[in-house]
Amino acid sequence: MDTGVKLPWDRLPDWVPDAARVYLAHTEQGQSIRALARQEGCHASTVLRQVRKIETRRDDPLIDAALSSLGAARAIALNRRTRKDRDPMNAANQNPAPPDELTLTREARRILRRLCESGAVLAVAAEMDKAVVVRDTGDGGSARTGVVDVAVAEAMALKGWIACDAPARISRYRVTASGRSALSRLVAEQENKVRGFAEAQAGFDSGRAAEVGLAEVERDPRARKNCYVLAESPLTALGRRRDKEGMPFLTEPLIAAGERLREDYELAQLGPPTMQSWDHYVQTAPADTAEAAGANPAQARLRSALRDLGPGLGDVALRCCCYLEGLEMTEKRLGWSARSGKVVLRIALQRLRRHYDEMSRQGGDFLG
Repeated sequence: MDTGVKLPWDRLPDWVPDAARVYLAHTEQGQSIRALARQEGCHASTVLRQVRKIETRRDDPLIDAALSSLGAARAIALNRRTRKDRDPMNAANQNPAPPDELTLTREARRILRRLCESGAVLAVAAEMDKAVVVRDTGDGGSARTGVVDVAVAEAMALKGWIACDAPARISRYRVTASGRSALSRLVAEQENKVRGFAEAQAGFDSGRAAEVGLAEVERDPRARKNCYVLAESPLTALGRRRDKEGMPFLTEPLIAAGERLREDYELAQLGPPTMQSWDHYVQTAPADTAEAAGANPAQARLRSALRDLGPGLGDVALRCCCYLEGLEMTEKRLGWSARSGKVVLRIALQRLRRHYDEMSRQGGDFLG
């Protein structure tokens, strides 16, 4: 239900579902069911069903914590306005502030993509401020593929993007159908901004080709077959392939190196804009300049990695790891022969892995 009517809890973040707003207004503010129904322009039974639905979901520890945090945030805001809170900083520390819309969008896109991978779960431990995405590697082991603030995980659970079958001291959450749909929408929005810009800067007639490509995808979803944006990247797909001896074509360390490059790429988009596209940067590979000195740490790390790879290796790593292009599309755009891209990609990942190992030994391998 979305009537467009603002409830009294209009100071809550925009991402909070209407049903949760109704529930909090009833339980925390004490508004009656009939009063809320009049404000929403619906029957009282509709509001009652919303309240009962949210109440039954409070068995989920993340949802219960999210509702408690939202109620506390509202109370802190009211106390500050009426000057009744003598120690607002202490109250804020006890109840971490819910994430804003931009933070939730950015983090949800990253975490939901990880959770769509086969065998991935979000592990949430009681009284911990971080949640961890863990993926089954298929050989009896597991790999940590992401970390997120619990406040973001709470928001994702409240919106129904993740769910837990059996809450425990360490609860395991999986992505829901609603979460997959949300990821599709979030990724499509990012593609319109990031991929369209990258292709325009690469010489595609001022972005016209990018617009045509997006229109083609909207007409026929099968046009996405050369792009990996949801359940897996080209790296995880290649990681499942085996050679003649039964060994994986890409090992976990090589996949981790490629994912690290993509993480720096995504973080680099949040900083000051660069004066040139990353494609042009791979081709020119300039030395450190005043522009690089003023970039954020993620941009500096990305420049360093691409400079180390150089043309060719840097091109395939940028397109497959960062732009999430399929190997066939990459081979076509770079003018390579068929089935040569995966060999060059593995060489690039080996060089990239050595680059990050060298950074780690020098003490410069830090996120931020």
